[in-house]
Amino acid sequence: MIITNSILLCLAVLGGAQRSNQRGPSPFAFQFQQPIYQDFGERYDSGLFTPMERLDALSDKEFSILGHPVLPGYGVRIKRTRWCDDTVKAYTGYIDIQARHLFFYFFESRSEPDKDDVLLWTNGGPGGSSSVGLLMELGPCRVLDAEGPKFHPESWNTKANIFFIDQPVGTGFSYAEFGETAETTEDAAKDIAAFMVIFFEHFTKFKGRAFHLTGESYAGRYLPVYASEIYDQNARLVEQGLTPINLTSIMIGNGWTNMYSVLLSWPDFECSKIGRPVLDISTCVAAKKMVPRCKKWIQASCIDHFDGIDCNSAVSTCQAALGGPYVAAGWNPYDITQKCEDQESLCYSLTRRFLNASDTRELIGADPAAGNFELINRELHDAFFNNLDHMHTSVEHVAALLERDIRVLIYVGSYDWIAHWVGNERWTLDMEWSGKEEFNKQPLRDWVVDGKFAGKTRSAKGLTFATVEAAGHMVPYNKPKESLEMLLRWLAEEAL
Repeated sequence: MIITNSILLCLAVLGGAQRSNQRGPSPFAFQFQQPIYQDFGERYDSGLFTPMERLDALSDKEFSILGHPVLPGYGVRIKRTRWCDDTVKAYTGYIDIQARHLFFYFFESRSEPDKDDVLLWTNGGPGGSSSVGLLMELGPCRVLDAEGPKFHPESWNTKANIFFIDQPVGTGFSYAEFGETAETTEDAAKDIAAFMVIFFEHFTKFKGRAFHLTGESYAGRYLPVYASEIYDQNARLVEQGLTPINLTSIMIGNGWTNMYSVLLSWPDFECSKIGRPVLDISTCVAAKKMVPRCKKWIQASCIDHFDGIDCNSAVSTCQAALGGPYVAAGWNPYDITQKCEDQESLCYSLTRRFLNASDTRELIGADPAAGNFELINRELHDAFFNNLDHMHTSVEHVAALLERDIRVLIYVGSYDWIAHWVGNERWTLDMEWSGKEEFNKQPLRDWVVDGKFAGKTRSAKGLTFATVEAAGHMVPYNKPKESLEMLLRWLAEEAL
């Protein structure tokens, strides 16, 4: 999910305790800028490393500690974990980057784990735990009532091996020993890229497998940058004699890839039949009059020449003018058909309670240093916003990935307001890349599941845009059947 100042009132229930283990400046504060690769001269000596090879050799009682000499500052703790779905093998653990520790889950495919693709899923925030995606949306089991996790037939591991990762450091069960965290998307990307190298190098049956980055909301900012880091890292891996990661695609749901496109399109979405005209006419007229002024201000301060102070002023003013009336009227930012009521109705409290239970924490190996589990780390969220991370778009990264034959799927629930389909469609049409003309001339067409209308889609040259009818901000939660079918077609490289 995305949390911005304009919707904090509606989202107050997601607050939660802030981390108490912040202990002053970190001695590792500048390590993000250092190279992550050891210098082995002309070529890495493979005799220096013995892979673990088999996941089934892992203990379910204690962590195995893995590393790689090419990445001396990084390690992985991993163990087998008993999960409610006994049809698949499950694992949990930590990516250790000196004093920073990222928690992850890994589930093998229900179909052919030795052949199926590998996915990594992350939720947004920034600072939102991917346990939301796991336990509410697309994991092998979901927690939707007080009885605990239940088998989920439409899980995305139906046909894929999948990671869920709490990132950046400080999110969910991830923690930092000295309080240091990544505070920009670019910093966080290095940790994800390094982790995937260690995993694929140790568990060689997955090496060379098609790899897809997936996520929703603020992941629209994360994923293009993470994918770019992985792609660029591949050249360094080859230089060291290692196998590059087979990065194949990114899938962004209800993404915050270009916040300006979404922000400037709010009046169209909340005041016309493009979305739903839920605001009164006088409010809509005033908001629409602000759009040209905001567009000019944002273009000058945030895009043509980025000035942090001016850009922040432009975004704050325009966010209040164009989005403030919607929130003030009591509408739900994640579903334009609903009023903003207690967000606990979305099972957040059940997820939090389940993950804070002592038997759950012991089962998955959550480190006590992580403290109580919270769905959103407010301090981390604020750190990203204070660094103006959200004011930098990832559109240029998307274009660069497409030019390198990395496929991109942008899908959006038709009822979402905070990252609505109108703004997401507009940036895909405005993006400069070699396939722009071909993509833009494609009409939106219907896509169907079991003979029923599932949304609209447009596709060309590796880029696909799709809406998911009657879904809100969390598409797999609202439309599990349709989202799984979308995934299966995407992995098979079939048209929606």
